[in-house]
Amino acid sequence: MAAAALLRQRARSGGAEAVWRAQRRQRSTFDVVVVGAGIVGLASARELVSRHPSLAFAVLEKEQELAHHQSGHNSGVIHSGIYYTPGSLKAKLCVEGAALCYEYCDQKGIPYKRCGKLIVAVEQDEIPRLKALYKRGLQNNVPGLKLIGTKEIQAKEPFCRGLMALDSPYTGIVNYKQVAQAYAADFQEAGGTIFTDFEVTNMEMAKESSSESEDGLKYPVIVRNSKGEEIYCRHIVTCAGLYSDRLSEISGCSSEPRIVPFRGDYLVLKPEKSYMVKGNIYPVPNPRFPFLGFHFTPRMDGSVWLGPNAVLAFKREGYKLFDFHTGDFLDAVSYSGLWKLVLRNVSYGVNEMYRACFLSAQVKQLQKFIPEVTVNDVLRGPSGVRAQALDSDGNLVDDFVFDGGSGDIGSRILHVRNAPSPAATSSLAIAKMIADEVKQRFEL
Repeated sequence: MAAAALLRQRARSGGAEAVWRAQRRQRSTFDVVVVGAGIVGLASARELVSRHPSLAFAVLEKEQELAHHQSGHNSGVIHSGIYYTPGSLKAKLCVEGAALCYEYCDQKGIPYKRCGKLIVAVEQDEIPRLKALYKRGLQNNVPGLKLIGTKEIQAKEPFCRGLMALDSPYTGIVNYKQVAQAYAADFQEAGGTIFTDFEVTNMEMAKESSSESEDGLKYPVIVRNSKGEEIYCRHIVTCAGLYSDRLSEISGCSSEPRIVPFRGDYLVLKPEKSYMVKGNIYPVPNPRFPFLGFHFTPRMDGSVWLGPNAVLAFKREGYKLFDFHTGDFLDAVSYSGLWKLVLRNVSYGVNEMYRACFLSAQVKQLQKFIPEVTVNDVLRGPSGVRAQALDSDGNLVDDFVFDGGSGDIGSRILHVRNAPSPAATSSLAIAKMIADEVKQRFEL
């Protein structure tokens, strides 16, 4: 009992890796296995074990730590739900998820700041789009929204210039990696098991002649990793982010939608200049382009991130400019959907690549909002890679996609193929939806 208490305490305090390694080989048979220990996978595992406490659950993660990729390389914004099409899952889950995120952080004592966000129009032709966003936010039941003028903008953000802004006081910031680790601790305390350094390379049905015949009947699916280690289970849920399409192919399910990785590079305000930004400052999105554009984002550690851009990554987990993986690169550039997207957005893509190379070009975008920012005020910062789902016609898949397959193994797998931004904000709400889907598909 004392040892178990110690392990739980380590998980809470950030030393969770020791706990996961200690549980490494407790058992090899489970009712449901969740592949992927990002924030969506961990939230889903937490929700599943809370609903089905009599069943055995495991999470499999290829890295040695949790929330290592998208969940640990993001801006940390708790979005309020303004941008998304009214009635869409993204809109519903974001508004619900933001409320659940704040409530969860309060329960767990996870620090956050409800610092708000201004979406700022700096040109006259942006004002109609800003007003349309306001109406959309109201339709989505985003709390506290209002349109404000120049004087009110400067009262909230003294260094920001704009003609009109949409004020979203409900937007906040948090460290999502800390949130994900808290989900993991909840999951383990409820009896779940986490395996790290377990890269799934194969899923197949157990053969009837298997020496593990009893397990093969009760736990008919074998999940195998790159080291040849095996776990037997009844059902699988994949929440694999950047590898969601490849896991689907491994299991014999559809390869579409495909994942195309886009890298986003941030700048960081020098610490002595961070006073220029109090809350999130965003541009009015241009509907002709697929991404939100450069913005100012305060962080929980007091720093201020600026950006990001959006350029094709030549490696699915390539966080540096020259990171390259031959297989990932060929996989992306051989996909017809990517070329259709590129041809529709040539000017945007060229400008993004130019800004990725030249600091002054990025700063010029920021000066539209805070003219005082100069090249001398910024440093190159971290990067993230976005798992962008793309269909064969070159359309960005904008909402959630669930997928399974036919046959014995396909009917036992639920693939979360696309959990787009704001998935971190929406993670607890997404988890409820995934748990509902699991119950319906697998009749748990």
